[in-house]
Amino acid sequence: MKIIKAAVAGTLESSDIRIMLCPREEHGIEIELDSVVKAQFGPAIEHTVKQALAEFDIQDAFVQLQDKGALDCVIKARMQCAICRACEITYDWTKEDAQNEQ
Repeated sequence: MKIIKAAVAGTLESSDIRIMLCPREEHGIEIELDSVVKAQFGPAIEHTVKQALAEFDIQDAFVQLQDKGALDCVIKARMQCAICRACEITYDWTKEDAQNEQ
């Protein structure tokens, strides 16, 4: 899937994350992480971001993260929202529910 435009999801409130997702001319994923818990959880946050991008088959993107201690499930949800906005698509929430039941 291709990112069409820049998109933002999330807030700068405590326990949340603000994600800005932009198209990238070069190939690959570039992640810029600013987090209050980067030393402890930086690699885990980046892993969650990469998983969300892979779920939508996004190959080229610039992702800017401003984390205020968000849980993994919040990061995933914010990524899904930012991706849908950036790709101008509607997320199929029933697909997610089916995966949770298995």
